[in-house]
Amino acid sequence: MVKRSHLISVCLIASLIGAPTLSFAKARGGGGGFSRGSQSGGYGSMGSRGSRTYQNNGAKPIEQSTTAKPSTAPPPTAANKPMGQPAPATSPSWWQRNPLLAGIAGGLAGTWIGHMLFGATESTAKTTDTESGSGAASTSGNSFGFILLLMAIGAGALYFFRRSKQTPAPVFTGLSHGTTARGSLLDVSANHTTDEQDTRTYTVTAEDKTTFQQRLTDIQSAWSTQDVAALRQFVTPEMLSYFSTALAEDHSRGVQNHVEGVELLKGDVREAWSEGDRDYATVDLRWNARDYTVSTTIPRGEPGFLIEGSDETPTESCEVWTFMRVENGRWLLSAIQQQ
Repeated sequence: MVKRSHLISVCLIASLIGAPTLSFAKARGGGGGFSRGSQSGGYGSMGSRGSRTYQNNGAKPIEQSTTAKPSTAPPPTAANKPMGQPAPATSPSWWQRNPLLAGIAGGLAGTWIGHMLFGATESTAKTTDTESGSGAASTSGNSFGFILLLMAIGAGALYFFRRSKQTPAPVFTGLSHGTTARGSLLDVSANHTTDEQDTRTYTVTAEDKTTFQQRLTDIQSAWSTQDVAALRQFVTPEMLSYFSTALAEDHSRGVQNHVEGVELLKGDVREAWSEGDRDYATVDLRWNARDYTVSTTIPRGEPGFLIEGSDETPTESCEVWTFMRVENGRWLLSAIQQQ
């Protein structure tokens, strides 16, 4: 039982150690150099294309990038916001719509209550008082009731005039961000900036195309000689990190990839645009070159020196390269996508 548990632990540790190696090999598409074209698939698609990094442009999607992926969660709407819908306005009652009549009715009710109270006293007095005394009491009771009625009417009129002088609060029923006038203070879009880039169409010139062709030759030459300092002049810092990692791994394995005699067969601009102070151009590149990998530990001419490819026969490669420049500076390679 102890041996079995030890065996399971060893398998788990081995699987955890081997997982990064398997995923990296899959990203490389079969090993070899960084940009091996159609021969071995290179390192897949990587780099950054500004706001279009993860947009579908017909090539294989970007797999490795320092650009954060956009959120897939749907934007919040007024329907699912707890405070998005205003509370329905309740209709006022009859007493609130007619304060004067309500005051008069209250006065009459008070008069009736007073008559009931004082009328009972008056009827008791009638049994003991004389005819003349009863008439005086009745006149006194009626006068008191009339005074109560006048006081009730006055109180209702005072309430009505005080209520009419109050400014009613505005009721914004049905008002939402979607119904506000454009440019008003209630318009959220007019008072807050967005994160969206202001993209514009960029027109690629003949000089730009010449530069793209030269970048293809310069980058492949610097790669073949493992010249990181030269690569720094032609690629973005992100792409330089990918190239440096690949060169370090090839060096540790004792191999070196060469891409020599580069001849551009066709270059088509797939899309070109500007974002702020940056210009981008994505270009389909198809070229011929001698693409081969040799051993750095075995002398030339001995068995095992040539590991892959041919140092004599050119092969055709196709990739999609995106170039970027800042404020009319130099064009730099910012992304590579496989076809």
